[in-house]
Amino acid sequence: MSSPDKDHFPHKGMITISIMLATIMQALDTTIANVALPHMQGSLQASQDQITWVLTSYIVAAAIALPLTGWLCAQWGRRKVFIISVIGFTIASALCGLATSLPGIVFARLLQGIFGAALVPLSQAVLLDINPPQKVGQAMAIWGAGIMVGPILGPMLGGWLTENFDWRWVFFINLPVGVFALYGIWRYLPENKPKAQPLDMFGFIALSVAIGLLQMFLDRGELLDWFDSLEIQLEAAGALIAFAFFAVHTATVRGTSFVNRELLKDRNFVTGCLFGFVVGIVLYGTMALLPTFLQTLLSYPVVYTGMVTAPRGIGTMLAMIVVGRLVTKVDLRLIMATGFSLTAIALWQMTHVTLQMDSSLIIWSGFIQGLGIGFTFVPLSAAAFATLPSRLRNDGTPFFSLIRNIGGSVGISIVQALLTRGVAQSHAQLATLVAPGNLGLGDLPAAMSPATQAGLAALNMEVTRQASLIAYINDFWIMMAVTVMAIPALMFLRTVRRGPAAAGAGGDVPH
Repeated sequence: MSSPDKDHFPHKGMITISIMLATIMQALDTTIANVALPHMQGSLQASQDQITWVLTSYIVAAAIALPLTGWLCAQWGRRKVFIISVIGFTIASALCGLATSLPGIVFARLLQGIFGAALVPLSQAVLLDINPPQKVGQAMAIWGAGIMVGPILGPMLGGWLTENFDWRWVFFINLPVGVFALYGIWRYLPENKPKAQPLDMFGFIALSVAIGLLQMFLDRGELLDWFDSLEIQLEAAGALIAFAFFAVHTATVRGTSFVNRELLKDRNFVTGCLFGFVVGIVLYGTMALLPTFLQTLLSYPVVYTGMVTAPRGIGTMLAMIVVGRLVTKVDLRLIMATGFSLTAIALWQMTHVTLQMDSSLIIWSGFIQGLGIGFTFVPLSAAAFATLPSRLRNDGTPFFSLIRNIGGSVGISIVQALLTRGVAQSHAQLATLVAPGNLGLGDLPAAMSPATQAGLAALNMEVTRQASLIAYINDFWIMMAVTVMAIPALMFLRTVRRGPAAAGAGGDVPH
């Protein structure tokens, strides 16, 4: 592998800034377009079902292209793949902003997903390579902060751009960022090209089909009422069959497999990926719940919703600054246990939401959850790659990102499905109390009197609000339970001893 020595990077600062600009640009686009969908729907004359393809096309394309990153780096070199990805993503962003029809923007979003898939894992691999072992924790803190910016600040920035300018600026904002990132990568990033390997075409196709169908299943399941839809049934069956073919093929194929089997032999890497899956469920699941709760039940405007959820990002940034210095001094499992505990406390606080509360509970619980995310994400990344040989990083970082992204998709789908079902069940239970024999109904305002049609409609609306609140609280309880149950599993991670001897051998010695 033709890579310079870690201690001889004269432009380490410029490399870090350049690759993190590209990472933040890609991370923002995973969520920034969500709040602009209603405006896109009217401008592009699309139905609610059709406009969701703006999100689905990006997610599916990125999921399919992500596992190909390692092979592309081996064929062309990491620097060249990085440059092509930034150019392609920036051009695709311009095409999204210029789109005048639904097919046009869906095609542009497909291109965005394809070119943007490699940016996050490549930035992680570069930071791991250009930093000595004793600074890997700080490097992962920088990287983690970059990829957390998207889901945390994306909705707020997207809402502000849409309200004050136009939904097209949600995509046009990428252009200057892409140009600066491209210049820095082109000017300062050295080449890194591992030994080329033949492409396991069958493995690639089987995994791509499995991931693509899984993402379609998760993204469209709630919209189509899950297994009551033939499309969802076919997607679920197709994903299972394709993944079974991929698993058997990977285990039995002679020679090179699409997913390097050496990755699966590293216990820390496999365990780190599983924890990344759980973090994805909790982080993205919770973030999918809060905006709709604040906007639909508390009637917060989009921009204000972003403002009261922003402290989560502040907590994450502060935690990552601290934990970046702790990872070389404190057991990674203890730091992660602290992070999961803080996240559980925040989710417990969120089970106490009411329809009459002010925003302080959301602000403080969000800040505490942000601290938890920071204390979890940085040591998780460090632990996952602590014992993995550097030659496997180009293969390992895309796989790590893929598992986390799938966890996020699963988390969003789970909480939305539970929310819909919970609202229906709670509404049915509360509706049984709205009966002539209930003396409490006598205290209702005249506008909600069951004696009139308008009053009955207003009463039903209030029952729905209360049922929705119960469903949200139940979802927060479930997310808290998942977080607490993950803590004991930290014992499966091997501890890592760091020191001069370890540094000479790659920085980490498991024991």
